[in-house]
Amino acid sequence: MSWIPPLLVAIPLLSAAVVAGLDHVTPKAIQDGLVVLASTATTVLAVILLWQAESHEVVHWFGGWRLQHGVALGIDFAVGPVAAGMCVVIGIVVTLALVYSLTFMREAARLFDALMLLALGAMCGFAMSGDLFNLFVWLELMAVAAYALTGFQVEQLGPVQGAVNFAITNSIGGYLFAIGIALLYARTGALNLAQIGKTLSHGPAGGLVIVAMTLLLCGFLVKGAVVPFHLWAADAYAVAPAPVCAVLGGVMTDIGLIGVARLYWTVFEAPFGQSHAVGDVLLWLGIVTAVLAGTMAFLQRHLKRMLAYSVVCHIGIMLAGIGLLDSSGLAGAELMFLAHALLTAGLFFVAGILHVDHALIDELHLRGRGRGCRSPAIAWFAGTIGLLGTPYVGIYLGHAGIDEGATELGRPWVLALLWLGSALAGAALLRAGARIFLGWGDAEDPLLGEPMEEEPLERDVFRPLLVCVAVVAVAIGIAVSVVPGLGQRAEYAADRFREGAAYTARVMGVHPMAPAQSLAVTIRHTTLESLLYGGSATVFAVGLALVGLYRRRLPRSVRVATGRTLAPPIYVLRSLHSGVVGDYVTWLVVGTAVLGGVWAALLHG
Repeated sequence: MSWIPPLLVAIPLLSAAVVAGLDHVTPKAIQDGLVVLASTATTVLAVILLWQAESHEVVHWFGGWRLQHGVALGIDFAVGPVAAGMCVVIGIVVTLALVYSLTFMREAARLFDALMLLALGAMCGFAMSGDLFNLFVWLELMAVAAYALTGFQVEQLGPVQGAVNFAITNSIGGYLFAIGIALLYARTGALNLAQIGKTLSHGPAGGLVIVAMTLLLCGFLVKGAVVPFHLWAADAYAVAPAPVCAVLGGVMTDIGLIGVARLYWTVFEAPFGQSHAVGDVLLWLGIVTAVLAGTMAFLQRHLKRMLAYSVVCHIGIMLAGIGLLDSSGLAGAELMFLAHALLTAGLFFVAGILHVDHALIDELHLRGRGRGCRSPAIAWFAGTIGLLGTPYVGIYLGHAGIDEGATELGRPWVLALLWLGSALAGAALLRAGARIFLGWGDAEDPLLGEPMEEEPLERDVFRPLLVCVAVVAVAIGIAVSVVPGLGQRAEYAADRFREGAAYTARVMGVHPMAPAQSLAVTIRHTTLESLLYGGSATVFAVGLALVGLYRRRLPRSVRVATGRTLAPPIYVLRSLHSGVVGDYVTWLVVGTAVLGGVWAALLHG
């Protein structure tokens, strides 16, 4: 089945070329059918690849350039269950977004669809690549598509500004990554990940490798919108069309995390594995990202900005799982990625429906205007509950895996901080849903700031299709934690992924993989602590949402005291998220320098 991986890239890229080339020739119905068929075929092939990858690593060498005397000169796709699973999730989310776009982006569907297929092929290529330079190529290809999709409504100023901020910050992240590639190539003389890992496993790494690791990982952290590199995300999500936000928030931003994990366990575990410094820094970055982004989500009134910070919050939780550097944490991050991708996509689809219905996407301006929208309301509240991590709903099983990893490593305090992030982001979404669909709460709230200026969205859409796609995405995401056998397979995939030496041996053909173990097909049980934290986070989120809705009805003394206490930090947070791209670049440079200094001190110490 080694012929399947290149098809996951070739089908969407060739289809994108056909769609763009025949833009004014082929009837729209045929073009639409081709686009959805290409995305669906890619998803089906990814499912077949996942089934194959469970039993063995699927390796494809392009052009027949296989290993010669232990040296990798060619370019390869090396696909295990984690990479194949990511391709499946990417395919599902992009397919749903394309179906949604058939009516939502009808006026410019063909060029839009070509860019979406380009992003699909690039993301699949990134997930499967076993070559460091080609990781960069796929990363930049998906970025170019993302910039164009974000600013697709080029006749408006907002999308252009959001796309420019997105492009500048992420391009600098790409430059950091390219410099890191050059340094690592200078040290090892190789670009194949397996060969680089093998070379670095012999002898001390040295300062050059620490600098290369910092630049490479920071490049991925910029793409993944991790604090302090996250500032571009809300600007881009706020102005991009709803189906683009679904892809950005569901899979494209999160995909930077797979790069962090792959580079650590394949390349840097051998020289730095004896120290927990790399993992500790990633863990704390994840915790700070989760709590800060959850807080920022609660301070938003624009639905897509609110969802953007929710995405960043959950990326922080997944990064913390990776930073634990154990199988439970990584398996939890995998399961969270699956549920989070679908639930987030569904919520962005609902936001798009509200935008079409009311030409607005502001929580306060939409107060009570969603009454009677039963299916979108159910999808919004169900998706929010799924993102909260309520026991055995949505992201819960993934969150619980991260909890177990933290507990096993003697870090139970991690649980409280990560669940706090989930609760803050969830409270914002619950508050918005109650205000919009139920008409609860006050009509004004100075805490949420000024409304964002935007053009009204006037589109002739087939609304039942939009609602159906949103409901399907949320329904699948909700069910992730109760799929029998999924938790066990995630743990098995994590064990495989973490075996850097075994991965190197399989790619370089040293020895075949051992037969796959038999995996149970049951709903995975979790600890009492995870159940309690999940339930408590849900109760806390509901309570905080009610406070947000009826804050003005609290006793005056309480309002004055909390206002004096919270006003300074809120002002600082808003000032840091200034919308000025120069500030974003400053934070990017400072963050990279600080992380490099911390790793240099800890790994050389």
